[in-house]
Amino acid sequence: MANPTMGLTLLEGAPSFGVEAFDSQPLFPSAQWQMCHPFEGEAPVECANLPAVWSDVWITNHILMAIIGAALAILFWLIVSHKPKVVPSKRQWAGEYLYNMLRNGIAREIIGEGYQKFVPWLVALFSFIIINNLFGSFFLVMFPTFSVIGFAWGLALLSWLLYNIVGIRQHGFFKYVKHMIVPGDVPGPLLILIIPLEFLSNFIIRPITLGLRLFANLFAGHLLIMIFVVGGSWLLLSSEQIPIYNIAGGLSLAISFGLFALELLVAYLQAYIFTVLTAQYVASAKAETH
Repeated sequence: MANPTMGLTLLEGAPSFGVEAFDSQPLFPSAQWQMCHPFEGEAPVECANLPAVWSDVWITNHILMAIIGAALAILFWLIVSHKPKVVPSKRQWAGEYLYNMLRNGIAREIIGEGYQKFVPWLVALFSFIIINNLFGSFFLVMFPTFSVIGFAWGLALLSWLLYNIVGIRQHGFFKYVKHMIVPGDVPGPLLILIIPLEFLSNFIIRPITLGLRLFANLFAGHLLIMIFVVGGSWLLLSSEQIPIYNIAGGLSLAISFGLFALELLVAYLQAYIFTVLTAQYVASAKAETH
């Protein structure tokens, strides 16, 4: 169980500022959670040994954000594909442009033959990631879902399952494992070193780095903006009225606007990179040579 003194109960109407934004808050806090997360004072000692209530773990603000992100992705594609015309409207054109980028620029170019069956997953993956990333710049949320590492590794696990299942169906289990860990044209003595490295790289490191890359960029960006905004506000409104503090605070807030613009770029790039790497892993699993 997480540190019982961290976070504030939603039922008490306490806002979550600063680093507390990274804490998942239950939408319907149990009596136990409220007892262990008091608005003031310290939590009871027995909270350290109390098991977590499932609703406090699985029905949280961040999970709600992920559900909303999935719903928005579905809604977007339903809207842009509704009543298509030969001469596309701006709405239809936007959907076709994005779809063609994912279908032709990623799936067909990277996966090659048989790419069509993977297009729905890549489109859904990119759409879900970018919407949840953009939550970090949306004023009602101001928090990217993938700043919580569990969501990033959850998607990485799905991609890991996808490319391994594809490889096993393509080659058979034992041939696929050999295909992934034994490169061609490698001298026999070097295989002692190469095989463990290839196994770690293809089966262990890939999903870890895939999720970690997405999480780290969103987490770092949100944390950096938080530092500039919160720190700048404190300096600007400092009761000590020291001019250099006020100047530094105003400059810090001005820089934060530039960081918000940078976050928009990062939101797109990380969604694109995650999708491209997933396609690349599928392609390597399908390939006949390693």
